[in-house]
Amino acid sequence: MLHKIINLTVRDVRFPTSVEQHGSDAMHTDPDYSAAYVVLDTDRGLRGFGLTFTLGKGTEIVVCAVEALAALVVGKSLQEIVSDFRGFYRLLTSDGQMRWLGPEKGVTHLATAAVLNAVWDLWARSEGKPLWKLLVDMDPEQIVSCIDFRYITDVLTEKEAVDILVKAQEGKQQREDQMQKEGYPAYTTSCAWLGYPDQQLKQLCTDALKSGWTKFKVKVGADLEDDIRRCRLIRQMIGPNNTLMIDANQRWDVAEAISWVSRLSEFKPLWIEEPTSPDDILGHAAISKALAPLGIGVATGEQCHNRVMFKQFLQASALQFVQIDSCRLGSVNENLAVLLMAHKFQVPVCPHAGGVGLCELVQHLILFDYICVSASLDSRMCEYVDHLHKHFTSPVVIQDAHYMPPKDPGYSCEMLEASVQKHQYPEGDVWKLHMNK
Repeated sequence: MLHKIINLTVRDVRFPTSVEQHGSDAMHTDPDYSAAYVVLDTDRGLRGFGLTFTLGKGTEIVVCAVEALAALVVGKSLQEIVSDFRGFYRLLTSDGQMRWLGPEKGVTHLATAAVLNAVWDLWARSEGKPLWKLLVDMDPEQIVSCIDFRYITDVLTEKEAVDILVKAQEGKQQREDQMQKEGYPAYTTSCAWLGYPDQQLKQLCTDALKSGWTKFKVKVGADLEDDIRRCRLIRQMIGPNNTLMIDANQRWDVAEAISWVSRLSEFKPLWIEEPTSPDDILGHAAISKALAPLGIGVATGEQCHNRVMFKQFLQASALQFVQIDSCRLGSVNENLAVLLMAHKFQVPVCPHAGGVGLCELVQHLILFDYICVSASLDSRMCEYVDHLHKHFTSPVVIQDAHYMPPKDPGYSCEMLEASVQKHQYPEGDVWKLHMNK
């Protein structure tokens, strides 16, 4: 814990996933999965690794924002940070000048997440534990001391948060043992990106079913007739009893969303994800109310930029599934606040994952949620996308469509140095080759 942070480096790492349409949806037609990748060096040789996820262009802006925060981190010891983690979180998000660029949203918050993810990774490594286990082994008061409750005490007080965690102590060890044995249930988004042709959809669904997948998400929103055809195809492939979700990635206005999803209701989707602007709380509430008689819930959160937005979504009954993101929010600290608020409102958490490293990161948070907060798997599952895991030193392990708890110390976001160098933008070999074509 006496490790002093002596240096912070951040690199722009990009993967040309747009070439094969991986990740394509109605709003993001050509994503290159990318990351602002942070490494913290300490005076004792221990390192912390963190990242925030981007889609290619603009990653250089996040890198600049991380560099602007570096002076707040370098020179501090790990002990100094974690002994007042709430204060350190507030330091990063409340700089008198930088705060104007957020506050607590957009590029500055993505940069904050990258830095804090690296700090949490460093802390877990210093304790020799995977991050989920570091969290599980903390007492309720220590967990709560990591959370900034500013702006959410009208919904969740520190005392309420402690009470939730204390109540969940009962059966905690059994749930941990269960996760070690069975893993956390997952769903796949890898079969039905919007840019995939039908034959590819069929083959990917066939392969996924053989591998034990029972929950599938389909990208929709570009063309209604095409959505009807593709949803029919997927539903026929997976059968009537497996779970189907649909995701519009913010494509529609409110009335359009209600009309469009009503047309797709025959395929019995569990939820419609991001039906409209991610900032439109009352719009989501209207959509939720309209679709409830059809048995279709609303899911959102991957672009929900802070705990205050989640607070209002929950207050307005505007979502039926909370989708936390390990890089959109301010790292573990802010995600803890959202997990606790979701539990108070009894709304299941189904994290957003995929991208670069999001699966690796968010698995830790959802394990903690089950073991120490919700104590429930009802209507709960974690997204999985099968791209780019080979670039990490501790890639996710999926068995029978379940996330198996990570065993290596840290937050699972250390990338292989060879992969970083090869994909660093624009000087990496992949980009030299790609831009010369």
